[in-house]
Amino acid sequence: MPARFDLVTLNSPEPDRAAAFWAAALGLHETEREDGDRWIVLSDDDGVRRIGIQRGAATAGTVHLDLACAPAEVRAEVERLVALGAHLLVPPRTEPYGSIANLADPDGNPFDLCAYG
Repeated sequence: MPARFDLVTLNSPEPDRAAAFWAAALGLHETEREDGDRWIVLSDDDGVRRIGIQRGAATAGTVHLDLACAPAEVRAEVERLVALGAHLLVPPRTEPYGSIANLADPDGNPFDLCAYG
């Protein structure tokens, strides 16, 4: 049997902060925790593991997530993510496939907010 995708894992020097940000940003909740804050798993409402956060040095650019929203929600969603602690790197702009904004989480990991259509 071939390997299968399990979840995206992010390193963070402050796993509790990273977990709080991603849980709020994506509507996830904590389902696993080991050794205080050494390892935290966030899952969706169906219990599917989505993001793992492990204590360690974060190196910007090593992980890249794409989030999606409706075209009419881009500006409000950027504002919500920034209020949660994200950093806006490049404001929303129009591309041939739709809209995109480039952001970074509180540890500097870049991610995009995309609206297709």
